[in-house]
Amino acid sequence: MAAKRKLGLPAQMGIGMVLGVIAGLAAPYINFDAQWFKPFGQLFINLVRMVVVPLVFTTLVAGAASVSDISRLGRVAVKTLLFFCICTMLGTAFGLLMGDLFHPGMGLTIPSENLASKDITPPTLGQVLMNIVPINPFDSMAKGNMLQIIFFAVLTGFSLSLCGERAIAVTTFFNGFAEVMIRMTTIVMLYAPVGVFALIAFTVASQGLGVLLPLVKLVGIMYLGCILLVLILYFPCLKYSGIGPKKFLKGFSEPLMTAFSTCSSAAALSSSLVSVEKMGASRSVSSFAIPLGNTINMDGTAIYMGVVTIFAAEIFGIPMPFDKQLSVVFMALLASVGTIGVPGSGMIMITMIFTQVGIPLEAVAIVAGVDRLLDMARTTVNVMGDAVAAIFVSKLENDIDPNRGAAMEE
Repeated sequence: MAAKRKLGLPAQMGIGMVLGVIAGLAAPYINFDAQWFKPFGQLFINLVRMVVVPLVFTTLVAGAASVSDISRLGRVAVKTLLFFCICTMLGTAFGLLMGDLFHPGMGLTIPSENLASKDITPPTLGQVLMNIVPINPFDSMAKGNMLQIIFFAVLTGFSLSLCGERAIAVTTFFNGFAEVMIRMTTIVMLYAPVGVFALIAFTVASQGLGVLLPLVKLVGIMYLGCILLVLILYFPCLKYSGIGPKKFLKGFSEPLMTAFSTCSSAAALSSSLVSVEKMGASRSVSSFAIPLGNTINMDGTAIYMGVVTIFAAEIFGIPMPFDKQLSVVFMALLASVGTIGVPGSGMIMITMIFTQVGIPLEAVAIVAGVDRLLDMARTTVNVMGDAVAAIFVSKLENDIDPNRGAAMEE
């Protein structure tokens, strides 16, 4: 008699999400305080944040050190960054186009009295570039400054590669440390179904469904835009790479479910690394592209910024001619650099955009009521975009092997 198949983590998280919605809806009727859910959800986020810095650092160092051909490392970096920039700009333009076509804020009147929003000054290009280089790498790790960590990790791996045999012990250490961190993250993810249940239950119980009704159109346009971007951009890239959409969605279901339910791209990072390698992506490419993309590649957030900018402009009656929309595209590219993959980062980015184009920051508070729903969609697309980049660049480097998955299972 065949052994019963164990319920996979994506299915467990799906069950947790459904039960979380039910518990969140039932909580007000049984006078259950939603705050009881919060610690269990926050514990999951804390566990993820505990492992993400050492995971990113060790995998990046090991990946960069494994590239013996330094010119290849440069090619991988250039191709990956170009892919990220093009996708982010296309995502923003696509979001603006969706807003122009469907007018999410047209005819919608939402009272803006007593709404408060913190003014955030967007960084200049010079500040962004200077902030890439850490003055103290250990301080950057302690503070979780991902862009500085990535810079130092790549430079460390590059230096190890140059040292060759003289630093073989250090290279072996980082390879082993990276494996340890991947295993540790796998252990952390065993708690994911409980964390997902608590996060969803708290959100539904504290906000309810009533707050969503005036903004259903905005949410619908956002989700439609994300689906269309996946169909128009991601699936052709996957087909070119020799991986069908069905195979990708099946093999990448765990990271997608993690991203959708937690709204944290960091939570999906380790499972993303494992999943793309099982589908044939090169480890040296994926260990560079996915941690970097976790920080600077924000395709879903780009769609969000485009749609929400048009939404807010229509609510306040602010014209958005072509030149303003073009500035949104480039500002979105700049704002995405250095944004940490944790829940709510998109709200900070959209504040920068509103400041740039003259939209009152009260609009941020209006959108905040449904930001969790919007965050679920944009984080899922962000994570998917990183995976597609790793697979696509592996194909461009002629280093994609569908048999890697079978080898990893042995």
